[in-house]
Amino acid sequence: MLNMFIFLGIALIAAFLGYLGRRFVAEKKTQDAEARARFIIDQAKKEVEDRHRAAELEAKDLLFKMRQDFEQQTKDRRQEIASLEKRLTQKEENIDRRLDLLEKKEKDIETRQDNLKKLEDSFKAKENQLHLLIAEEKERLQRIASLSLEEARHILLNRLNEELNAEKAVLIKKQEEDLRNSVEKKAIEIVSLAIHRCSVEQTVESTVSVVNLPNDEMKGRVIGREGRNIRALEMATGVDVIIDDTPEAITLSCFDPVRREIARLSVEKLISDGRIHPGRIEEVVEKTKKEMEEKIKEVGEKTIFEAGVDNLHPELVKLLGRLKYRTSFGQNALQHSMEVSFLMGVMASEIGLDFKLARRIGLLHDIGKALDFQIEGTHAKIGADTARKFNESQEVIHAIAAHHEETELTSAYAVLAVAADAISAARPGARRETLETYIKRLDKLESIANLFKGVDKSYAIQAGREIRIIVQPEKISDSDAVNMSREIRKKIEEGMEYPGQIKVTVIRETRAIEYAK
Repeated sequence: MLNMFIFLGIALIAAFLGYLGRRFVAEKKTQDAEARARFIIDQAKKEVEDRHRAAELEAKDLLFKMRQDFEQQTKDRRQEIASLEKRLTQKEENIDRRLDLLEKKEKDIETRQDNLKKLEDSFKAKENQLHLLIAEEKERLQRIASLSLEEARHILLNRLNEELNAEKAVLIKKQEEDLRNSVEKKAIEIVSLAIHRCSVEQTVESTVSVVNLPNDEMKGRVIGREGRNIRALEMATGVDVIIDDTPEAITLSCFDPVRREIARLSVEKLISDGRIHPGRIEEVVEKTKKEMEEKIKEVGEKTIFEAGVDNLHPELVKLLGRLKYRTSFGQNALQHSMEVSFLMGVMASEIGLDFKLARRIGLLHDIGKALDFQIEGTHAKIGADTARKFNESQEVIHAIAAHHEETELTSAYAVLAVAADAISAARPGARRETLETYIKRLDKLESIANLFKGVDKSYAIQAGREIRIIVQPEKISDSDAVNMSREIRKKIEEGMEYPGQIKVTVIRETRAIEYAK
């Protein structure tokens, strides 16, 4: 019995344990199924989201493509519209151009009609005048028929005399033209011969002189303690001493070329001597001034000997020597004076004037340039006053005063001085000028021409030796063009300084233009 109970108990326990085991397994399966269901649901949701996202992307791509297509279509449409507008604008312009041409042609036709009417009126007037002349001639013939032999002979001789006077005037004019051509040809031959026979070297100077130093330490010695040496040098010579970063060199600046040369020689002597102090500087400068005076005198004497000029006042000889250190537009004044002297001598010999007097005038024509740093006025006036002071002849004084046409030319020597001075200054290579001065001169030439009414364009050519002005033909007539060239020439002479001469050419051109369509 006990065993039965035990067996029943064990069976109940086993059944309970089996129930628990089955329940646990069932719950486990349920949990697994739920987990699997949740996983499937999540996967489904994820797949739905992915498909939704993909659908959105496809929708956006489709929208973007549609927008691009729309913008492209809009752009093409706008281009078509712009092209149509451009065509319409061109057609309007063509229509306006044709209207303008039609208006011009109508005006031209009206002008021609007016001209034809004027010609008809003129023809009628001339026809009436002819009828009057015929009537007068008839009356004259009737009068002649009643004249005596002597009266008819007198009338005939008067008519012959009038015809001869007219022919004589034509013949005289032709002879004058032939003479003018031969004179110009002869003048060209004389000038060419003078230039060919004259050969003078040209030296180029400037307003500064550069002194080379043995080393940069010498700059400190030239300056001196607290600058006393350089101040003493500037006080003694009257020049500006410029010491900058230029290696082994100092610059001397002064508009008076003789002072600058004295300063240069003095500095070179001080550097070679090595003793540089205020007392020594004054001593060397005084000694150099005396040497320079002697050198200037020797140069002047050598110059008058080479030029063949005698009986010249000693002060004029010194002034000629000073011209060695004077320049104008880069041309040495003494060499220029010698060249003018030789040119005047050759030309004077060719036309039968005094050879020696011409050379004397040419040598002294720029003597005023030796004093224009000290005396106010033009070098021509200063030179004439100086020549008068030292008892030169009236021909010499007048030629010096008039060689730049500041005084009226009243002698052949003055004309030769003007010509020789222009030849020497204007020949190629004789003078130089800086690029800035050159450009300013060209600009000023063109600006003077542009001031006149009716000027269309102006061009300075041949390095400023010629200016060509193109005028508006509807505003300027042929006679106005001639007057304009004279007025521009006067303006240039009054408002500019230039070497040689400047040719003024006024061009008036009329063009007739039509378009074949």
